[in-house]
Amino acid sequence: MALLTLVFICAPLLAQNPSGTAAGVDIISDEEFDTAIPSLDDAPLESVEEWQREQDVRDETTSSEEVRQQTEQAGQERSNPALRDGDLVEILADAPVVDPLLDQPLPPIDSFDAEPPPQPTQAAENEDSQSVRYLAKINGLDPEASADIAVDADGNIYRTSLRRFYDLSVLGKNGGKADTRAVVSQRARADRQLLLDILTSEGFYDATVRVATERTNAAATEGTPATAEPLSVVLNVVPGRRYYLGEIRFETKPVEPADLITSNFVPKSGDPIVADTILAAEANISIKLPENGYPFATVGQRDILLDSEKGLGDYTLPVDPGARSVFGQIKSEGKEAFDAEHVAILRRFRTGDLYDSRKVDDLRAALVATGLLSTVSVEPVPGEGTAPDGTPYADLLVRQEAGPARTLAISAGYGTGQGPRVEGSWTHRNLFPPEGALTAAGVLGTQEQAASVSFSRANAGKRDRTFEMSLSALHSNYDAFEAYTGRVAAFYSYASTPIWQKKFTWSAGLEILATSEDQFDVARGLRNRQTFYVAAVPGQLGFDRSDDLLNPTKGYRLNVRLSPEASLGGGTRVYARAIVDGSFYYAPTDNMVLAARGRVGTISGTGRDDLAPSRRFYGGGGGSVRGFGFQQLGPKDINGDPIGGRSMNEAALEARYRFGNFGVAGFVDAGQVYESSIPKFDDWRFGLGIGGRFYTNFGPVRLDLATPLNRKQGESKISVYVSIGQAF
Repeated sequence: MALLTLVFICAPLLAQNPSGTAAGVDIISDEEFDTAIPSLDDAPLESVEEWQREQDVRDETTSSEEVRQQTEQAGQERSNPALRDGDLVEILADAPVVDPLLDQPLPPIDSFDAEPPPQPTQAAENEDSQSVRYLAKINGLDPEASADIAVDADGNIYRTSLRRFYDLSVLGKNGGKADTRAVVSQRARADRQLLLDILTSEGFYDATVRVATERTNAAATEGTPATAEPLSVVLNVVPGRRYYLGEIRFETKPVEPADLITSNFVPKSGDPIVADTILAAEANISIKLPENGYPFATVGQRDILLDSEKGLGDYTLPVDPGARSVFGQIKSEGKEAFDAEHVAILRRFRTGDLYDSRKVDDLRAALVATGLLSTVSVEPVPGEGTAPDGTPYADLLVRQEAGPARTLAISAGYGTGQGPRVEGSWTHRNLFPPEGALTAAGVLGTQEQAASVSFSRANAGKRDRTFEMSLSALHSNYDAFEAYTGRVAAFYSYASTPIWQKKFTWSAGLEILATSEDQFDVARGLRNRQTFYVAAVPGQLGFDRSDDLLNPTKGYRLNVRLSPEASLGGGTRVYARAIVDGSFYYAPTDNMVLAARGRVGTISGTGRDDLAPSRRFYGGGGGSVRGFGFQQLGPKDINGDPIGGRSMNEAALEARYRFGNFGVAGFVDAGQVYESSIPKFDDWRFGLGIGGRFYTNFGPVRLDLATPLNRKQGESKISVYVSIGQAF
């Protein structure tokens, strides 16, 4: 450690003498003092003209004296060159100002050497016309030559330093080629500094790195010049000793709890001084303080005092925790999509709770999830007054900029037995503030056409609660039935969105529909049309521990749906529809996902023929059992058309492999639909297939091809399914 000693030399105090002199000794007598003071008599001042004449005479006298002195000095310098710099005592005289050789005439032109300069060698020509190849290596960073850098608590300093260097090295890029040797030298200098920075970041402050560049001396062969051999660029490293943490000290005020700062600073005395570790520890303090009631905490600039003799560095960090605060009011400014009162609905804390930055981040995420803001920030500001216990308030200032509220969306898909299908919608997400949306949607397909209008309010009265009302008209024309259906529904839900995936979801609602449906009458052996009026109270519970809504790679899901229903038309019938399904995801490697799914459904309380055909269970299709057409599994009429059932079971196994934005999948699906209300789990039908995936920022687009095993007459050999999102 370089030590600097400041010595302050103070004169001894002269006792009993305020003037600072020796006692009893006068510096000047009174007579001398009076004589030195100019006379202040009342004599008249001289005129300006007289004063000017005196000044002119004085200037002329001074000028003549300066000329005489300069002349004498020039003569002395000519006789004594040592006086040229004004120093009269010198060991060696100053060099003459005028070099005698410069006064000599130039030699004649014919005396010059007129030989032409040497011609460039073949090697130089090749070097000018071809790119320079080089090989780079590092000396001094091996475990044997440098034990200090090779071993730490984890035994990985050597590997970590080299790996980081090779990831950032300029020499390592461009395949070991450069346009000129100057470029190679420039890259070597950059890598030298890079290596020094890496070593310094690991605590090797005395490290040195020298660059050696030389061409391999290989003899040229016929047709191959010696310059074909690559340059050898060597970085010679001397890491020196490693420095370790000495005393660790924090300059701060008391905080609650008392060890809030020290317990969150991971490095300890005796640990190596590693930049990444120190920075991470400081960042941890800046995070933990706001999480524990200190919204205005700041971390200052560290100071590390190195002792080169002991190899230690004393660490000092100033920390200003600011005032310990509780949550106060919410304020809003900017181009608002909603006011501060609605923002308060989205928070997960109450006024007076101890400030916690994690809850502020959660509020910011909830604001983003509304989809109504182009930019938003939430930051604490000092509030007014204090809480009852004397703790000051920290208000939250929400700066928001409302984004476009209208959305136009369109999607398309295809399924064997279902045909092509296009869906489109127009939404104004804030037509009825706050967060009151109006959506108009339509479906156009070869077997299905629909139009609907709906109103929804997100965060209705409480965060993550959605209220929705809808009115729709639908025409369906499938092999199983043809129906014209009108529907009115209302739901209150706590559901996931692509932005905000939730672990636990639920919904409850009311649904009323009137439908005129053409079905096959088994008792009469012919098709007839019947009108049904159905009232339902559907409910749903979901538990989602998967990592993604549209493209899960790990975790599981469980979902239960129950819908008590009453059917009017040809008599009143009350029954219940229930479906339980679950899925599981496992990733054995980064690119591979194994997925499994199971589903069971039942309808109890009425016979199959008393159910509206659209309320029965069917199997087959892209979201059911691939390999079969839409609704093609289960009981069929005498014409081979499906008539549906009251129970069903399905299962699937799928292996997904992804490479970049593309992927492939192999799958086996199985399932069956039964006339009974309890699934029998027999007579399973199997489909086998492969698929392709194109991954986008909104989810995967999938194309699946499947074929039924033990195909029966009338079933397609190949079924095709195109849609957005994984099959499950």
